[in-house]
Amino acid sequence: MKKFKTHIKRILFLVSLFFALSVQSQELETLINEALANNPEIQKFDFQYQIASEKVNEVNNIPNTEFNFGVMAIAPEMDMPMERFRVSVMQMLPWFGTITARENYATSMADAQYVEVSIAKRKLALSVSQFYYQLFEISGKQKVLDKNITLLKTYEQLALTSVEVGKASAVDVLRLQIRQNELQQEKEVLIQQYKGIQAALNSLMNRDYDVEVSVISSMKIPKEDSFFSYDSLSVNPELLKYDKLYQSVEQSELLNQKEGGPMIGFGVEYINQDDSPMITSSYKDMVMPMLSVSIPIFNKKYKSQTKQNELRKQEIQSQKDERLNMLKAELSKAISQRNQSRIKFETQEKSLKQAEDAEEILINSYETGTIDFKDVLNIQELQLKFQINQVESVKNYYVQSTIINYLTN
Repeated sequence: MKKFKTHIKRILFLVSLFFALSVQSQELETLINEALANNPEIQKFDFQYQIASEKVNEVNNIPNTEFNFGVMAIAPEMDMPMERFRVSVMQMLPWFGTITARENYATSMADAQYVEVSIAKRKLALSVSQFYYQLFEISGKQKVLDKNITLLKTYEQLALTSVEVGKASAVDVLRLQIRQNELQQEKEVLIQQYKGIQAALNSLMNRDYDVEVSVISSMKIPKEDSFFSYDSLSVNPELLKYDKLYQSVEQSELLNQKEGGPMIGFGVEYINQDDSPMITSSYKDMVMPMLSVSIPIFNKKYKSQTKQNELRKQEIQSQKDERLNMLKAELSKAISQRNQSRIKFETQEKSLKQAEDAEEILINSYETGTIDFKDVLNIQELQLKFQINQVESVKNYYVQSTIINYLTN
């Protein structure tokens, strides 16, 4: 079990390490560690594991020792010696190896519960990371909007100058101002979205909802993606859980076989008698050793349990196969969406460069007095679209990377 715990701890360490390195920042790792330490759900699973571990001590016992005491309340008048009272003690013992089998079964159940703890921790780390990248996306979009609002103000000044010399109309100025109002509205909406995601992230760390969360200022998609094999899914705790459950059923069957054996009891009984002339020996009292055997002659219960255990193992194997297929599908989807994010980012980068070239042509045309502010707005909207899409692509890339890492490590 210690070896298994070490393996799980190594997996959790790699998860947090990947998250931290992937964004070149310690902030996310700090948030994950804080969530793992304070999250109530994780604490719940830890308590459940401690309870399961304590059951190992619970089953390490033998049946209660039986003590019997009887006294003669009314003694009949007889010439033969009469007993005054009798005392007996009896201890039943389970068949050889039964207690060990109980301990092994309890331990296997604790191991299965420990996997549940590791799964909960990995899912929590995944949720924290996804909220973090959503905050990064919102923050990135706010910066894009600020940049475009500033740009529109510059265009507005150009339009005002053009109006003064009769090269543009006041309508062009109003269009630019309306567009600024729209972008300001989008920015304020993003602020509210940020507060909502921030509150959700803080709840995972069990702290006040309005605690400020800062995110990294910029992230880039790496030139190359890490390669993951479908074989690496075998180390996912969601599959290891079924292995542990399978082992617990095997231990349950071993325990069932032991409990289907006889129980042996050892005891002694002491009988105290009155003095009597009929007793010539110096020992008038009696001591009687006792041996008891309890045999489960009608053992349909144990046969039924064996059949149930066999069916349970088949059920667990089917559940594992089903979950493996689902994990493969999720991995394929995550890899596909990550690849899509890279393609979209690179395409938006090319389009943004072309839009900037078009903007430069429009600005140069201002010197000749032929600037069309409708075209300026169209180019600005294209730039904004490409920049927003780039931020979304980066966010989606890292979200899918965390999912891939969750599935394969």
